Amino acid sequence: MELKNTKRILFIGYNFSPELTGIGKYSGEMMHWLAQEGHHCCVFTAYPYYPYWKVQEPYRKNRFWYKKETKHYESGGRLNIIRCPMYVPNKPNGLKRMLLDTSFSISALLGSTPILFQKKFDWVITVAPSFQLGLIGVFQKKIRGAKHLYHIQDMQIEAAQDLGIIKSNNLLKMLYKVEHYIFQNTDVISSISEGMIDRIGKKAHKPISLFPNWTETNNFFPIKEKGLLKEKFGFKLSDYVVLYSGAIGEKQGLEAILETAKALNAHRNLQFIICGTGPYKEILKNKAELMELDNVSFMPLQPKEEFNTFLNMADMHLIIQKEKASDLVMPSKLTTILAVGGLALITANAKSTLHKVVCKYRMGLLVSAENQEALNTGILEAYLNTNNHNIKQAARTYAEEHLAIDNIMHSFNNRLLHE
Repeated sequence: MELKNTKRILFIGYNFSPELTGIGKYSGEMMHWLAQEGHHCCVFTAYPYYPYWKVQEPYRKNRFWYKKETKHYESGGRLNIIRCPMYVPNKPNGLKRMLLDTSFSISALLGSTPILFQKKFDWVITVAPSFQLGLIGVFQKKIRGAKHLYHIQDMQIEAAQDLGIIKSNNLLKMLYKVEHYIFQNTDVISSISEGMIDRIGKKAHKPISLFPNWTETNNFFPIKEKGLLKEKFGFKLSDYVVLYSGAIGEKQGLEAILETAKALNAHRNLQFIICGTGPYKEILKNKAELMELDNVSFMPLQPKEEFNTFLNMADMHLIIQKEKASDLVMPSKLTTILAVGGLALITANAKSTLHKVVCKYRMGLLVSAENQEALNTGILEAYLNTNNHNIKQAARTYAEEHLAIDNIMHSFNNRLLHE
């Protein structure tokens, strides 16, 4: 029996929990939160693969067919998860990513066909990427009358165009036409940053809602006594640890960290960590060996129960962004760094939304994107200047006031109930 003021919600997106990073983290937390509030939720997603680019255990055995998981909540809410088979490339590139998107879209469309003959959903939520999943949301809206919320985590077509992944003008025109059709047949369009909202609004010619990524401020927080944390992870108390933690891909420009480590090698207490996984990790490790860098460590993605301790161990956190990406994507890794009161050094140019927000709240250090000398100088100055307490405090305050999951999700939930 469904409770009063609850909704039937359908979610479609290929990244979902138990993925610990990126879009899957937020999509999973969102739907679990809504189910805990009493909503009856159904999710069509893929088997977890990101950021490893291969389906993870214990899901590998079933990955070629559909699999259903169900969770019930004391509130009366329910979460049904249907995992759909799709193509996952172990070495992704532009074409292979398009095949991934298309294979999931077909798989999710086929898998969701039976629900057309069941009780209708009040809302269908689709998440871009893949942008084309919005077509399934439009289909549900037109056939069954569900309201469609199209949430844009990443401006996929622009990113592919700006980074040279798609070079065909005819293909780009076709993709933008499909996107425009989705925009015109969607009840609510939302995105995660003001900069993205401005750019989407110019294309969609309709209001765009802000639905930012959040952080779990109760689970991620500053640890006051940090003395033994570095030793726990194999470093000396005297080391100044500079950490990059996140996905490791070819287009992210992480070679810049290696160049900085080489340039600042004379400062023996400076230690760099590249933590995470991804298709480019082995190439970076080989480059570090060829450069004979003994001040760079590569570490695996840390388990969630250790992640707060791990982030607190670092003296500085790196957010490395390409020049053209800093207004398209609000880095999800930054929200957790802010929650632990970390000192973040961010590459972003002055006109970008990210730069403006960080400046406004004085919650991080900023250097020009794709500028090696600026990155080297920024890290060295922070290393030599130990008086960054105000920045760290501002970071935690911003997380508490603007990024707490309950605050953001309560606002989102109210919209689902009353729209």
